Parts: sequence; structure tokens; C-alpha cells
Amino acid sequence: MTVTVTDRAATRISEIAGSEPASPVLRVSVEGGGCSGFQYKFDLVDAREADDFVIERNGAVVVIDPVSLQYMDGAEIDFVDDLIGAAFKIKNPVATASCGCGTSFSI
Repeated sequence: MTVTVTDRAATRISEIAGSEPASPVLRVSVEGGGCSGFQYKFDLVDAREADDFVIERNGAVVVIDPVSLQYMDGAEIDFVDDLIGAAFKIKNPVATASCGCGTSFSI
């Protein structure tokens, strides 16, 4: 299984983590809920778990738990800053539909 992080996302993650007292990592997970059935959750955490899938790019560290990873295989984590606002966006080939805000999806 694979998930990638774009340069824009890695840069933004590094900026956010660098402003914290510890050097946290970004945990991305999938939970039930949202308007399409599943939703992405982004958290800064202090450490990785032993079974996490770890992505390191340009100084940024992203971790994904094994259960969430099965819903994100082949996904790309990006950071978009446009007129609507700035946010992390996930392009997920496993998702069959997503909501307008891009934070929830169905399979």
C-alpha cells in the first residue's frame, strides 16, 4: 500500500510542526461520519505507533494507522491555498464519491 505527500503539503506540515514546542508528526486517519460516510481527520501527535505507515518528505513526517491505510491506498495528500481557503486535500482513488468540501468520502 502506498500514500504520497506533495511538496506543497510537506512544506506546510513542516511549517506547522516547526511552530510546536516538540517535533510532532501529522497523523492522518479515516473515521466513520461526514456527509459521505467516511471522513479524514488530521492531528498533530508526539510520536508514531509501531504499526504506523510512515511517510517522510522534505522534513515532514506523516503517519497513518493500518486500518485507515486500507481506505487510502494510492492516495495523495496535498495542500491547497486558493480563494475558498487553505486546507489539506486528499486525492483518493479508493473513494467512489466525495462531498464538496473534500473532507468526507464514500467507497
